[in-house]
Parts: sequence; structure tokens; C-alpha cells
Amino acid sequence: MKSILVITGMSGSGKTTAVRALEDAGWFCIDNLPAPLLMKVAELGETKDHLAFVVDVREQQFLKDAPRVIEEARRAGHKVDVLFLDSSDEALARRYSETRRRHPLSGTSGVLEGIGREREALRLLRDGAEHVLDTSNLTVHELRRQVSERFGVHAQGLSLTVVSFGFKYGPPSNADLMLDVRFMPNPYFVPELKALTGRDEAVARYVLDRPDAVEFLDKTLGLLEFLLPRYQKEGKSYVTLAIGCTGGKHRSVAIARELVKRLQQSELGATAQLWDRDVGRE
Repeated sequence: MKSILVITGMSGSGKTTAVRALEDAGWFCIDNLPAPLLMKVAELGETKDHLAFVVDVREQQFLKDAPRVIEEARRAGHKVDVLFLDSSDEALARRYSETRRRHPLSGTSGVLEGIGREREALRLLRDGAEHVLDTSNLTVHELRRQVSERFGVHAQGLSLTVVSFGFKYGPPSNADLMLDVRFMPNPYFVPELKALTGRDEAVARYVLDRPDAVEFLDKTLGLLEFLLPRYQKEGKSYVTLAIGCTGGKHRSVAIARELVKRLQQSELGATAQLWDRDVGRE
């Protein structure tokens, strides 16, 4: 049995970066593979246990075959996952403007119309994807890190990412679990703390030294102690927990960092990573 990862998604969402991260992690990768050839390549790659293929709108005439070919590979006994890389229309349009590249489906119309056509063409693949990763606010380095952590060949056990975020910027689209800490007093309204973040000791103490914060962390850790072993038993290898406050700079950051610290000291056996998504926003 081989592990096969089908990488697909919107043009400009970071598929090339993802492929390079997978190659560095030990995967055998082929970009722009016509879907009908997937099984043939899997049969030929006898010495390769981890195969990754990029399938997207560049192969328009074969794209419709992708869902069928993926199911054939699964029936043949291979473990097949689909990673769909997405971004907001605004982020994609900005990237095309910055690189001065032409969207593959734009034709004589503008970039946004091309993006709309692409979303429709990829709808079935997105609906069936096991992993959807929103790259709208990710740097190249953050995307590489997330792909490496999620699909590293040598990864062991369950990998957990704790994301702090601000609801004013929207929740992370790839969150498996989401918790809201806006019930806690907001350091933003304390003049000497407003310009700081949850990474600063003064803000952390303001948030964490309250009974509600202590109880919240205890209950959240208890929830994870219940859920993570059951997720792992069902074959899930990666879980994203999103913790949100208003702006994603104070309360959620302090809570997320403390939770990761507790997880690393626990007996869960999960690899806990931290991502403060909105700390750098204005």
C-alpha cells in the first residue's frame, strides 16, 4: 500500500511551495499530472511509498476524471488523501497583480472572473478533500511549515496545531475545533497593555491569572485528553484547534501559548505546534 497525496486547489494558492516542502520531507512528487495517469505512476513507483501529485485546472480535459481515479486508487488498497489549497478571491487577485501573471482561466475577462470559473471547476475536489488549507494570510515559510508538519514522512502520532486568531479577520477555514475567549476581560482597554500582545509577560499575566482563565485551560485540556486519542483511533493524524478573541493579539494569544505549554507537559503524546495568525496585523 502506498500513501498518495493529491494536491489541488486554486491557482496562486501555494501549490508549488507545498510540493517543495513535500519533496524536502521525502515525498516523490509530480506536478501537473493528468489524472488518468495517477494509477500508472503509482504502479511504476515500486520503490516509493509516499507519492504526491498535483492535479489542477491546467489539465482541463482530464480534471473531470480526478474524483473517479482517486476512488480507483483507494479501491486498489492505497491510502489516498486530497489536500486542497485555497485562498480568498482578494488574496488571489492581489498575488496575480503583484506577479503580473495571467490567470489560466481568465481569457479576455478579468482575474476575478477566472477565479470564479476555477472555483466551479474544482468544486467536487474541494468538497471531497480530507485537508483544506487556507493560505490567504500565510507567508511562504508558514505554508512550508504547515505542510511539513502535517505530511512529514517521519511524523509520529497525532499532530496538533493551536491557532490564535481574531474574529474581526474571520476564523481559520481549516479549524477542526474552535473556541471563543472573548468572555475574558480585554487587555486592549488597559492603556499600558494596548500596544503589547499576549506574547508579552504583562499581558499574559493579566489574562492567565484570573480564575476563569485557569478553569478554561483546565477544561480545554480535559476536552483534548478525551478527543485526541479518539481522533487518532479513527486514523486522523492532524488536528487544528483555533482559539479566537476580537483582534487576535491579546487574550487568544496568551491562552493559546499557555495551552501549548500544558500540552507539551501532558501525557497525551501529541505534537503541539503554535501559530499566532493575527499578531502582526495592524
